[in-house]
Amino acid sequence: MTTNQDSKILSVMHTNCCGLDVHKKVIVATLIVTDHSGKDVSYTKEFGAFTDDLYKLRDWLHEYDCPIVAMESTGIYWRCVHNVLEKDVEVIRVNARHVKNVPGRKTDMADSRWLAGLLRHGLLRGSFIPAKETRQWRELSRLRRKNRDTLSDYKRRVHKLFESANVKMDSVVSDLFGVTGRNVIARLMTGPTDISLADMEVCAKGSLRDKVTELHRSIQGFFEAHHRFQLRRLMHIIVMLEAENQLIDQRIERLMRPYADLIRRMDEVPGINDLSARYILSELGPDLERFPNASALVSWAGLCPGNNKSAGKRHSGRSPVTKHHLKTIMIEVAWAAVKKKGSYYKDKYWRLRYRIGPKKAIVAIAHRIMKALFYIIKNGERYRELGDQYLAQRRQKRKLVKLRREAKQLGFHLVPVESA
Repeated sequence: MTTNQDSKILSVMHTNCCGLDVHKKVIVATLIVTDHSGKDVSYTKEFGAFTDDLYKLRDWLHEYDCPIVAMESTGIYWRCVHNVLEKDVEVIRVNARHVKNVPGRKTDMADSRWLAGLLRHGLLRGSFIPAKETRQWRELSRLRRKNRDTLSDYKRRVHKLFESANVKMDSVVSDLFGVTGRNVIARLMTGPTDISLADMEVCAKGSLRDKVTELHRSIQGFFEAHHRFQLRRLMHIIVMLEAENQLIDQRIERLMRPYADLIRRMDEVPGINDLSARYILSELGPDLERFPNASALVSWAGLCPGNNKSAGKRHSGRSPVTKHHLKTIMIEVAWAAVKKKGSYYKDKYWRLRYRIGPKKAIVAIAHRIMKALFYIIKNGERYRELGDQYLAQRRQKRKLVKLRREAKQLGFHLVPVESA
């Protein structure tokens, strides 16, 4: 029985296949084919990384009727190969940590032969490569998030600049870059050295009109020409990044317009708005064909514990997926979801927080939101809010069933008390 199982695991899955070790300037390919006599033959060849070299690689694969290719690459060098081969052969991109070669035998040729051998016996698990349309969404969304992080960094620099000049405006206004804050910043950049109380009255908007005197006191410091020059440069970059993000938003909205109904249904989930829905779609795509069930999706996103058990003992269950763009997005969504009053996620979070702490609890909430999104995206369902009393009512029902069972064992019949 054991022999049959082993032979089944190591049976040949692909008679013709190729392993690619991809680098910046060179691609090493090992092709394994079965000839007419049934004998396995391997060929190893090097190709350049320019596009015309990659077309030669494609023609070489066609010459031997190779339908599938596995490649291992560092960084983004695999994309050049994928652009040329994706329409002609099945491309499997594997994680380098999962296909490490035997120590002491690591060369480019040996790595390509190792990949081809693993692929031949079906021992490789490919990474998720979305469709071209989704990849374009993903690149735009990640660019926007990078701009957002850079924008936040430059806003923090403005805070530090004001502190160095004894300007305490952020102690009065809740948002330094709100309407009032930007009006004052504009005055500091272009106005006179001494800003009067009347000038502050013009700058103040909304509820801050009642704090004009305090706001005027907060800018009485040592703001000089040196600080004014820095503030102008910092605000120039901030305005530029904000304009860039607006252009990217318009581009993403135009590309995702055919999926407006799906985005609206995703927007119904607590913690998700129009922007975060587009972020999630750009990472997953609009169909989820590669994910057979919700558990597979949350596992890929790194939102579930890992298995680490040996000798009957369970060790750390930390997820092996530490850095993942979708995981970061879902954690942000979860923090927003647990702040919504009367929601199921808020009640569940506080129940978990007391037992396992805030960090593990928020990952658990992200896990549940991700499962809900799976059914919304793949099955076309709508979100149904359970409410903050759902868990309490379910616990009450379970307790009532237990009490009735215990009463029956003791020979009693449990009946509800009639209200007066």
